[in-house]
Amino acid sequence: MAIVITSILFILVGLALGGGGLWLVMLGGSVFYAFAGAMFLLTAILLVMRRAAALWVYAALVIVALAWAIWEVGFDWWQLGPRGGLIILLGLWLLTPWIRRPLGFLSPTGISYGANPWPLAIPVVIAIAIAGYSMTTDPHRITGNLPTDPHRITGNLPTEAVTSPATFGGVVPDEEWHQYGRTPFGQRYSPLDQINVSNVKDLKEVWRYQTGDVKRPEDVGETTYQVTPLKVGDTLYLCTPHNWAIALDAKTGKEKWKYDSNSGMNPNRQHQTCRGVTYYRDTAAAPGSVCAERVFLPTSDARLIALDAANGQICTSFAEDGVLHLEKGMQYNPAGYYYSTSPPVAVAGKLIVGGAVNDNYSTKEQSGVIRAYDINTGALIWNWDSGNPDVTTPLPEGQTYTTNSPNSWSVFSVDDGLGMVYIPLGNQVPDQLGMNRSAHVEKYSSSIVALDIATGQVKWVQQFVHHDLWDMDVPAQPVLFDMTKTDRTSVPALVAPTKQGDIYVLDRRTGEAIIPFREMPAPGGAIPEDHTSPTQPISDLTFSPPPLQEKDMWGISLFDQLACRIQFHRYKYEGRYTPPSLVGSIIYPGNFGTFNWGSVAVDPERQIMFGMPTYLAFTSRLVPAADIPPRGQDEKGSEQGLNRNDGAPYGVFMGPFLGPLSIPCQAPPWGYVTGADLRTGKIAYKHRNGTTYDMTPLPLPFKVGVPGIGGPILTRGGVAFLGAAVDNFLRAYDVMNGDQLWQARLPAGGQATPMTYTTSDNKQFVVMVAGGHGSIGTKPGDYVIGYALP
Repeated sequence: MAIVITSILFILVGLALGGGGLWLVMLGGSVFYAFAGAMFLLTAILLVMRRAAALWVYAALVIVALAWAIWEVGFDWWQLGPRGGLIILLGLWLLTPWIRRPLGFLSPTGISYGANPWPLAIPVVIAIAIAGYSMTTDPHRITGNLPTDPHRITGNLPTEAVTSPATFGGVVPDEEWHQYGRTPFGQRYSPLDQINVSNVKDLKEVWRYQTGDVKRPEDVGETTYQVTPLKVGDTLYLCTPHNWAIALDAKTGKEKWKYDSNSGMNPNRQHQTCRGVTYYRDTAAAPGSVCAERVFLPTSDARLIALDAANGQICTSFAEDGVLHLEKGMQYNPAGYYYSTSPPVAVAGKLIVGGAVNDNYSTKEQSGVIRAYDINTGALIWNWDSGNPDVTTPLPEGQTYTTNSPNSWSVFSVDDGLGMVYIPLGNQVPDQLGMNRSAHVEKYSSSIVALDIATGQVKWVQQFVHHDLWDMDVPAQPVLFDMTKTDRTSVPALVAPTKQGDIYVLDRRTGEAIIPFREMPAPGGAIPEDHTSPTQPISDLTFSPPPLQEKDMWGISLFDQLACRIQFHRYKYEGRYTPPSLVGSIIYPGNFGTFNWGSVAVDPERQIMFGMPTYLAFTSRLVPAADIPPRGQDEKGSEQGLNRNDGAPYGVFMGPFLGPLSIPCQAPPWGYVTGADLRTGKIAYKHRNGTTYDMTPLPLPFKVGVPGIGGPILTRGGVAFLGAAVDNFLRAYDVMNGDQLWQARLPAGGQATPMTYTTSDNKQFVVMVAGGHGSIGTKPGDYVIGYALP
């Protein structure tokens, strides 16, 4: 009976692998699967015939499979396992007495002998030994150390230059966190060192607060909690996905006040989130007077609300009874299509604010205009519209901004000394269609533009994608620091992480390169109505992955790996910047990017950076407008599903490149932590980050390196803190070598950037918001958690 059942199983496996393998060969792919299918079928026939040769045939399959797997991927366990797991398990089954005995012979004396096991047992044992060895190696790991001495950067410069306020940007006390990236420079670096590499292992949760703003059944898919709280004095200020503003006691986490903006619900919103609030103190006002200190709250119905930081009451002297309406001046104003998800910048008596425009909903959406308002009155001072970039005087009554001009949904950085604000710009929607774009759009989309704080006039622009057809917005807040070069001169620098994985290091006075970048040839083959740029920029400091190959296709078994290989050949793919197509294209790096809004953290003293590159391929298939189904059918309007592009000749169907089991088709690692020396432009280390603990029905903590979205912080104590990964943990790392030092289980997804501060009793806290992320499917929640040493 065992022989019969085994034969049937081998026939089914052989037919599946053989049929799929022949399809793959016809597409120009590997012949191994067709060969394996034939060997399974031959083994099954010999089993039915009760021939011991079945073990020899299967032994040949094991040997060929082992050699093929090592030739393709080396000793990478996570790729060897799916290639050989099923083959080895069935090989072990063939070695059992229930199978070998019927394949043996009967001696003249009547003794029954099973088939000789050694021809199969030897290659099986060798394969198991190689598998065991591969579990001890990591061919993707880069090991090394970043420089540890902060004074190396000063040379003959005075030591105090390293620790002056100008090093960190703005005048922010060491114990506080005044802006999204702590200071106007956006470094996400704290000069605190009470928590350090030697004691971070003792960090404990000391308070937990729940906002009460939980995900609702009617929420849009991308309802996310991405806020980084601010700490001013003894108070934390934060917002929630549905635009509540909250103040907490920084020592205890107890609520001081809460304000609900009543932004309502709208199914046309692409995002329901708030990354942070803006704090402002009016130095001309008497201390303690009404609204002398303010918190500005952006809302998902396109308002900006001024609140008294002391009690959460509306500051009615600002704008229209405390509310600035950001939809003013738009030619088209479909509700839910425009809002500000990131905190505005407060500088030089101005509030400078951008806005998120829904990706790929319509050709008649709001403008991506950047505007500066009087921070006390809400009066418009200047507006910079990339569709009309030379005229920045306030828009006259009755005129409108340029429809669908490139927008900035991320966080700005400011150098008040140079008088510049640095704006990361996205693309004009529709993202994947470049027809009929103006010269201004072609110049400013997917770039960083430096604007004059006083007038809004362009000081310089540096573009990172030409004729963007891939949604490669510049997603991250630029990071500012002063770089000390090898000749001991200091250069005001700007670090720009991109979705493509490039790290651009520019002179922030001019936009010129400090770390070189060059133009590389790019694929052509756009649809007839469109075109591609013949070249695209790439930085010498890059985390961009190598192009995908068929051998990079993955699955948990031979079958889904084979399916992914077939899909790989059916899609259009010519490497980075393969244009969208009607048959479907692989976009890699994908729409989530290698880096996203979480940016990177920079230590301005050691002049190093710490980041979390993510690698997840996407697919993009253009859909003719006539073939788009009626509204409500297979429609997401985000990074997954059908994006309608109403008014355009094509919609686009997009999403992660997944196999039949809804796991990525590309092999892990999908996520890392990494450190780089910004003076040399060299990557020091790169380690897998995160586990499968929350990705599978069973909580298995396999450290494959998982995707994530969120950002890190650094401290003078030499510790980096990061949540972000799709398993629900907050982790601490030794920033010098990337080793993990500590982790804490979070009650929900940690897709926010942490922060740190000290209180009046000199206790250092690390605070993390855990509320989940709709697009990557982590657990929703409403938690704000404080950690400290015992």
